[in-house]
Amino acid sequence: MEPRTPWQALVRSRYPRSSWPWRSVGYLAGGAVVGAAAGVVFLVLGVFSVFLVGLPLLLLSGIALGRVERLRLGTVDLDPAPDPHRVPAAPGLAAWLRTRAKEQATWRELAYALLFATVLWPLDLLALAVGVGLPVALLSAPLQLAVDGQEAKVVKAYLVSSYPEAFATALLGAVLLLALAYPLAAVAGARAALARALLTPRESERQDGIGEVIASRARLVDAFEAERRRIERDLHDGAQQRLVALTMTLGLARLDAPPGGPLAEQLAKAHAEAGQVLGELRELIHGIHPQVLADYGLGPALADAADRSAVPVDTDAEGLPRLPRAVESAAYFAGREALANIGKHSGARRARITARHTDGVLLLDVEDDGRGGADPAGGSGLTGLADRIAVLDGTLTIMSPPGGPTLLRVEIPCPALPTSSASSSPRTASSSGRD
Repeated sequence: MEPRTPWQALVRSRYPRSSWPWRSVGYLAGGAVVGAAAGVVFLVLGVFSVFLVGLPLLLLSGIALGRVERLRLGTVDLDPAPDPHRVPAAPGLAAWLRTRAKEQATWRELAYALLFATVLWPLDLLALAVGVGLPVALLSAPLQLAVDGQEAKVVKAYLVSSYPEAFATALLGAVLLLALAYPLAAVAGARAALARALLTPRESERQDGIGEVIASRARLVDAFEAERRRIERDLHDGAQQRLVALTMTLGLARLDAPPGGPLAEQLAKAHAEAGQVLGELRELIHGIHPQVLADYGLGPALADAADRSAVPVDTDAEGLPRLPRAVESAAYFAGREALANIGKHSGARRARITARHTDGVLLLDVEDDGRGGADPAGGSGLTGLADRIAVLDGTLTIMSPPGGPTLLRVEIPCPALPTSSASSSPRTASSSGRD
């Protein structure tokens, strides 16, 4: 396995021939340059901070420097350095500033920036002067002697007056350059470790971030369900009622038209078309959010879906309690999609739906005796449902060996709602869903 940091590279025999010595030198040299510039900026902002003007700018500078340092970290640390900051809950500069001011990561970046601007960059420069400057000065002894012609004072301390002495000094410089490459890499590794500790998210922050993502996805699911119910209600109370009125008007017009004439024929055709459109609209409304699901719960809704299936289906969902709306909706549409796939692709003669809620987990099984070999990636419509179930911390599993049988299993952890909202019997609810 290839080394990921200078410390890991130091124990390899090929370290001197690898890119890690140059990476270490580049990281420390960049630190000296960026740190010196940061020192000047912080000095200016420190003066303004006396008048309480530079404090926000000081904080913003720490955030900016933290981002630069995470980018530079890639020179000597090949593992990703993620941004520790959260996405603000609302748009706008004010929300962004409030979020940043409340984060521990922001204050750790400011602490690192102040440390970097005052202490760390001089240490980087000192390490470079000893690890690179001294050997290079010794290596240049022959050149210095050639330029002067008489003698050369190497590193302001050692006088060289002949070429044998100059070449011996250069040889010493080459040995030192090789030898000091090891402690130089160790210093670069320590600097990178300090930067990672202060500038990348800690485990608790990662967990907070994951929790925030899960919560936001759950809110999106709730919003989606609310919008689905609104559309269903608007279609039911608006377009459907208008179509019912239109159908009745056409029926009355047929009664007034002379029988057997072209007008009666056209009215009969329009009446039939309106009835067909009304039936299709009712099916569409039922598909958006079936009323039986909202009124009676998952068990009766699954029984209703089984009654509508092209393949005979046995339903076992007795005693299923009412569950959270998002859970009932996700499980219902998973079951309905599975039944649709059975009717279209499986060649099954019979299917079975089983739903149970035990130990705080909803378990839904849809089985068929078809040919098997179902592939969820083949456009079955279950991929989106699997993502939706995953938002609820659930899983969707398909077991379909060639030759069958096929089993689709949905597992969603969820609490049961109070018994006051328990559903009625599946058959009663099923017939009510078709009214």
